[in-house]
Amino acid sequence: MDERILERLAEVLETRKGEDPGRSYVAGLYARGEDQILKKVGEEATETVIAAKSGDTDHLVYETADLWFHTLVMLAHYDRGPADVLEELGRRFGLSGLDEKAARDGD
Repeated sequence: MDERILERLAEVLETRKGEDPGRSYVAGLYARGEDQILKKVGEEATETVIAAKSGDTDHLVYETADLWFHTLVMLAHYDRGPADVLEELGRRFGLSGLDEKAARDGD
């Protein structure tokens, strides 16, 4: 297993921003803009939930991979990446979920 797969994928997604939309699925998503990217994330999230409800864990893993992929496209669209999300998860690690939510609600 490649522990750097999210970083490597993020690097590839960055390169796709400048490619021909007719030759790259990701470049096509970027070319169609924010609404299309967000729509794909929503579709993949729904498919992931349906897969979870089906009880087929292999399909759940497949759909989760699609969701993560499209989420990485979304992050790249906003010039962010997996390191930003991992940093936030690290910040939250060890915090009670209720304490973390209360801290956000106080903002």
